[in-house]
Amino acid sequence: MPDRPTDWDATAYDRVADPQEEWGREVLERLDLRGDETVLDAGCGSGRVTRLLAERLPRGRLIAIDASASMVAMARQALADSPCRSVHVLEADLGSLELAERVDAVFSNATFHWLLNHTSLFERLAAVLIPGGRLEAQWGGEGNVAEFTRAVESLLGDERFAPYMRNATRPWNFASIADTEDRLRVAGFEVDRIWTEDRPVTPADPQAYLRAVGFGSVLRDVPAEVADRFVAAVTGSMTQPLVLDYVRINVSAGRL
Repeated sequence: MPDRPTDWDATAYDRVADPQEEWGREVLERLDLRGDETVLDAGCGSGRVTRLLAERLPRGRLIAIDASASMVAMARQALADSPCRSVHVLEADLGSLELAERVDAVFSNATFHWLLNHTSLFERLAAVLIPGGRLEAQWGGEGNVAEFTRAVESLLGDERFAPYMRNATRPWNFASIADTEDRLRVAGFEVDRIWTEDRPVTPADPQAYLRAVGFGSVLRDVPAEVADRFVAAVTGSMTQPLVLDYVRINVSAGRL
């Protein structure tokens, strides 16, 4: 079953996504392109990094997808005057992805941990890649933002929030290197390199950052005033000054 799509506040996300752009630039540096390939951006978000990818494809084709309608709308604006020969920005679920043609490479930045079923995800990515095609990706791995996730879990049952949170889902999948490598191999990838790195972030406005970036579907269908109190409670329960202990898993792999 596909993961349930989650919409985001794309404007708020774009405003605070400097760390995500920094990570994305580093992943782009690993992607060797001539400039005439067809590349899939799997989880384009607001388009900040997608635009940088487009600049590397002046004679190529870029397909950018995201499950969030608001992210897709903002990414289309960001790419409106792109130097890439052909750009298509689509609203789609990566877990059930289908494309009319195969791509030469898949790029993804800060996305895969939002999909719970990585087995299906990697199978779909392998299906849209040509044999020998490249996957260069980075996302949240085992231990990612551990203090934040503990704070969220502990407050879901708080009497102030429990009536609104009974059906809240834990939207993240912070998988281990071993599990990720096994799933990639089963899906048809040869893993050249897989590693994790610590990337701590100290947001200037912790509540605004966490509201825009951290909660995914936890606050789906929660009244705005309750969501605001929940975000404040989570932030207040964490060590101050707030430092988010990001752990990023990186993958360089080829389609067999």
